Order: sequence, then C-alpha cells, then structure tokens
Amino acid sequence: MTSGGTRFRGNKAALPTKPCVGCGLAMTWRRRWARSWAEVKYCSDVCRRKGPPHA
Repeated sequence: MTSGGTRFRGNKAALPTKPCVGCGLAMTWRRRWARSWAEVKYCSDVCRRKGPPHA
C-alpha cells in the first residue's frame, strides 16, 4: 500500500450500483460518493442538467 492513501484493491463487482435517474445506466459506488451515496441521483453533469426523462 502507499502512504498517501488507501486504494480499493478488492472485487469491483461487489461494489453497490444503482441506476442513473437521467439516463438509466448503472452507476457504481465511488469513494468520492462515500458520504452522500444515498443522495447521488445522476451519473454525470450532463445527466444532471438534462434532468429526469419526461414520459
């Protein structure tokens, strides 16, 4: 391991996923989202700007 920080070295398939509200693609958990995973709705800024699809 490096002294600068910890990196994920496990099975990435075991990380939680959920669909993006904007495009429907699966988003995989990221360390950056660790504290706000419940509030994450969009996979990118583009999807956030477009918003949810109108049915």
